[in-house]
Amino acid sequence: MTFQSLNKLFFDRAEQYNEKPFLWVKKNKEWISLNWNETSLKVKEFAGGLRSLGIKPGDKVVIVSENRPEWIIADLAINLIGAITVPAYTTNTEDDHHYILEHSDAKAVIASSNILANRVALATTRTNLCKILITLENYSGFEPDNLKIIKFEEVSDFGKNNIGTALDHFEDIQPDDVSCIIYTSGTGGRPKGVMLTHRNIFSNLQGAEDLLEIIGKKDNKYLSLIPLSHSYEHTAGLYLQIDLGSQIYFCEGPEKFSQNLNEVSPTLTTAVPRIFEVIHDRIKIQMKNQNPIVKFIFNRAVEVGIKRHHHGLNLLENIEYRSYTSLIRKKINKQLGGNLRAFVSGGAALNPEIGDFFIGLGVKILQGYGQTEASPLISANRPEKIRIETVGPAVKGVEAKLTEEGELIVKGDCVMKGYWKDEKATSEAIIDGWLHTGDIATIAEDGFITITGRKKELIVNSGGDNIAPARPEAALTFQETIFQSMVIGDRRPYLVAVIVPEVEKTKNLGDKEVNEIISSEVKKANEGLSSIEKIRKFIIAKEPFSTENGLLTPTMKVRRHKVFEIYGETLDDLYGSKTH
Repeated sequence: MTFQSLNKLFFDRAEQYNEKPFLWVKKNKEWISLNWNETSLKVKEFAGGLRSLGIKPGDKVVIVSENRPEWIIADLAINLIGAITVPAYTTNTEDDHHYILEHSDAKAVIASSNILANRVALATTRTNLCKILITLENYSGFEPDNLKIIKFEEVSDFGKNNIGTALDHFEDIQPDDVSCIIYTSGTGGRPKGVMLTHRNIFSNLQGAEDLLEIIGKKDNKYLSLIPLSHSYEHTAGLYLQIDLGSQIYFCEGPEKFSQNLNEVSPTLTTAVPRIFEVIHDRIKIQMKNQNPIVKFIFNRAVEVGIKRHHHGLNLLENIEYRSYTSLIRKKINKQLGGNLRAFVSGGAALNPEIGDFFIGLGVKILQGYGQTEASPLISANRPEKIRIETVGPAVKGVEAKLTEEGELIVKGDCVMKGYWKDEKATSEAIIDGWLHTGDIATIAEDGFITITGRKKELIVNSGGDNIAPARPEAALTFQETIFQSMVIGDRRPYLVAVIVPEVEKTKNLGDKEVNEIISSEVKKANEGLSSIEKIRKFIIAKEPFSTENGLLTPTMKVRRHKVFEIYGETLDDLYGSKTH
């Protein structure tokens, strides 16, 4: 097909699906929907309203909101007038918002709840360009001078008489125009703005469509949980679902995910590894309360299912698989809504043991890999051939290979236009058209990719969030009694730390007293950090990091792998304990 823009794709689908339901949200315990036509009209009205507020092509508009219909309407409307969407996390601090508003040159910001809107309003006091705050709820709180605060509905009301201007630039939008700038954490602690074009994202859609061919692309119902501010959900949970003509249901939150699965009965949903960990733990707890016979059948179902997937079964095992153990698989399938074609796992590495557990129970998990800089999809396991310990082969339209150092590099239309206002970082990341991922990998003869390490030091927690360790570590060492620190949390639900106390300030204190002081200072450090950056638990180091003991480089950088060699087992224990 001839591709012009993501907006053209949306309006083509809206015309095709017309009165069919599109966006679903739960209000007052009832799921209600907007159909494609209604959504299309709301997009045009809001776009017209933005034009009446002075938003022009090329202007940046920040969105700070949980997943809801207004997020998608705003994103499409911003792009419709040739402006650029800048998604931001609801967990961001005031300082984070200030940086993104200032760095992106945002002209306006959209915020959902009153709490988020107040945080954003405070951030605008330190910016020069952002003079418009659009709220989804009635606003009460801090009102800076020169900041126009207006409700989302009012903007749409302005647009009802201004729909013509909303379409002024529709035909002018080109595939290589920037659609969004998504900020991703950098090793220096400040995020970098990844510029993604309409073509970048559309290239990902083609790769994902090919991936889903075998399980069916029609009549999809999609449950949206991961924040739309994440590039993963922005592509897979928004534009892929538009492309497929799916119905999108907005999950009420992680704690309601299982309940919403039952209510919605989706055919497809994306999730980060942490969600699978939670479901796994819940199923295990359920089994503890069952009688010995049920426990045996359950464990046998998992065992036989895993063997079938990896090695195949003998005659007796095949009989087991198709008879009594099938009851367990049917029950699990029903708990997941009864209609699920596949889970797509991404955002962080999935523990292969968790993956095998679900595969043993007959649940297809398509583990993938990507980076915001690649829009983000790079590779994924295909439904007909799942090797859960890998991230699958490169998807259609992506070429992948290794450098001499073993770094994974990729090429294709999905590769970003560059980093906003950072030509140096762009030239370092993209060399001769190849995106250098910073991850060490192996590629099998059949193209399956296994990520074996990280060339860069970013932490990716089990929720899929990218965390630069420099910031929480700096917050810790800023405290009076903390001399050095190192945080970890890769593939884990939260951060923990190794802390070296200031010797002179603690040498006359007992262990208990030192622990109490450090605990107090960790709490102080956490006050200035976002929720995903907070340190939940810590251990006290046996000795300071130094060049003599090999824990510091000659340039005084912490040798993270060396520290982990010494303290790794103790740090791992923190995730299974209730106290420090």
